[in-house]
Amino acid sequence: MNSSLDDLGIISAFLEHLEIEAIPRALAVKAEVDSGEKLNELDLLFFDEQLVEISNILHLLDRHPEYQDVAVKMVTLYHEITDRALQNQLVDDSDRRFENLLSKIRQWQK
Repeated sequence: MNSSLDDLGIISAFLEHLEIEAIPRALAVKAEVDSGEKLNELDLLFFDEQLVEISNILHLLDRHPEYQDVAVKMVTLYHEITDRALQNQLVDDSDRRFENLLSKIRQWQK
């Protein structure tokens, strides 16, 4: 088999993985974070694995620029999800700090 056919086989498997597993899972997580949820440990592992997979095929995408748009869209989606999850985490941490501060103030007032 020649290098170009090998490349296309790997890219094809990557695209199938995106269609069957990665995109549906990412969209489900996006819906959760859009509703205020935070990323859990499994979500973090999933995104870490996905970014490793994308980085592993970057050299193939350099040789086949017609597929680069897919990788860019996936990384953009992952960025949107993690950015929103970070906002959710900061809001949650902020609320806890605020509650702790209020609790201390109430204790000082007694």
